[in-house]
Amino acid sequence: MKTLKYDVVVIGGGPAGLAAALKARETVEKVAVLERNDELGGILNQCIHSGFGLHVFKEELTGPEYAQRFVDKTAETDIACYLNTMVIDITKDKQIVAMTEEGMQIFEAGAIVLAMGCRERTRGQIKIPGTRPAGIFTAGLAQRYVNLENFRPGSRVVILGSGDIGLIMARRLTLEGIKVMGVYELMPYANGLYRNIKNCLDDFGIPLHLSTTVTKIIGSQRIQAVEVSAVDDNLQPIPGTEEIVPCDTLLLSIGLIPENELSKKAGVELNPATNGPKVDNSLETSVEGIFACGNVLHVHDLVDQVTQEAQDAGQFAAAYVNNKKKVSAEQEEKDKAISVVPEGLVRYTVPSEIYPEKTPVVKIKFRVGRPENSGKILVTAGDQVLFESKKARKFVPSIMESVNIKADMLKSSCQEIKVTVKSEVD
Repeated sequence: MKTLKYDVVVIGGGPAGLAAALKARETVEKVAVLERNDELGGILNQCIHSGFGLHVFKEELTGPEYAQRFVDKTAETDIACYLNTMVIDITKDKQIVAMTEEGMQIFEAGAIVLAMGCRERTRGQIKIPGTRPAGIFTAGLAQRYVNLENFRPGSRVVILGSGDIGLIMARRLTLEGIKVMGVYELMPYANGLYRNIKNCLDDFGIPLHLSTTVTKIIGSQRIQAVEVSAVDDNLQPIPGTEEIVPCDTLLLSIGLIPENELSKKAGVELNPATNGPKVDNSLETSVEGIFACGNVLHVHDLVDQVTQEAQDAGQFAAAYVNNKKKVSAEQEEKDKAISVVPEGLVRYTVPSEIYPEKTPVVKIKFRVGRPENSGKILVTAGDQVLFESKKARKFVPSIMESVNIKADMLKSSCQEIKVTVKSEVD
């Protein structure tokens, strides 16, 4: 097999991968991007709606327009982009085995950035009872069919789950003349961004049914209807609340899962709350020299957030390579890690641990597990308050929160910091 050597190898040619590669190329010479599809841009190529780029470019772009900005920037550099390249294995010593258009090849990397994105949850993962007819799609697959393949998935559609892709597809299908019977959400609150609920459902008169789920699929060759039921506080169907909704298509918008099969092969430790890698404040995983960013790390609300995080990952990966070239193998062991612990309403944090010497400012991102109408962010280290919000406000699971902590605030004796949302309701 042919062996190729690069300073930084980025796995994934979507918005995260390209942003990381471009940033890394600013300070190292040899950068490669490995992409399994036949084009760069990732999932954004099928996201033809607007709303991208408001933070990064200060203007509103469609998904393909946003992706093309980074594709064009990459084309202006000498970054090597390997398309139709399927990564098969990653080792702890940063060797990547991949099937390319030229056959099997090995890429030896000074540092690796994982940017593989995420995939959709399927029917099998939530175990909906009933038959197995045609007409059941994930929302993202339906989006690809409509926007790229010019296929019509059906004429009467039920959407299960209020994730952003499902909300956007409710509007998209309506604009194509397809009847959306309703969006059904298991939780007592919507999981998508408020702007998508307003622009995609309310503006088109599409009903949103909370605390309701699909409990049965009906049909033989093609889906004919679904049975929906209200659920109780334990998210269990309530007998006697069943209702039959006729439809010929069911779209599933029931969550996203980071693509971390390769991460596990490399020995990267995963966070059970996010299904993404555990990282420190430099976005380095538990395997030295392997970094992670974007939706493979944790699912983001906006692609602008993905880009900003990926640029950090690219910068840290390049710094790791440059530092390895300068420092001997006998360098001092780095300081002990400080654990970042989510408490109360906080479901997870990124990073999971902090090395104060790595970055002057520690960026902590987190999500709450349920809505809180009036709360404050509180970050503590023992009795020391590192950060507290000035005003109480609303928190919802669909919006990722972030807070910055100065590394010099962390005492050398500190073993962990806690992140919580303190309720201000009497």
